[in-house]
Amino acid sequence: MKPADLLAGLPGETLMREGLADWAAGRRTIPACLVAIGSGRLQSAGLIPRMAAPQPDDAEHQLYQLLRQAGGDAYSRYNALLRELISFENALDRRTRENENQRAEIGKAAR
Repeated sequence: MKPADLLAGLPGETLMREGLADWAAGRRTIPACLVAIGSGRLQSAGLIPRMAAPQPDDAEHQLYQLLRQAGGDAYSRYNALLRELISFENALDRRTRENENQRAEIGKAAR
């Protein structure tokens, strides 16, 4: 399965696709901050190159600052976005494991 296909139908798919595009282009946006926060698991799934430029250590702080600038209740939005990221990461992990299991089964059947 292609890395981009891993995202199809996952919770937060649209947000993460936008974040991956912004992150790759070097834009500091709310979705790009979420990608930076979840970069370890996104790298493990093959969605971000392992040798990609390091992200700032303060991605969570940057996310909160961007939310404050946008107005509204930054604290609630921040927590909601982190919950959405966690939900996305968990679903991505499940899909990645399922794909690995399918490949292993195909490999066994080919022997």
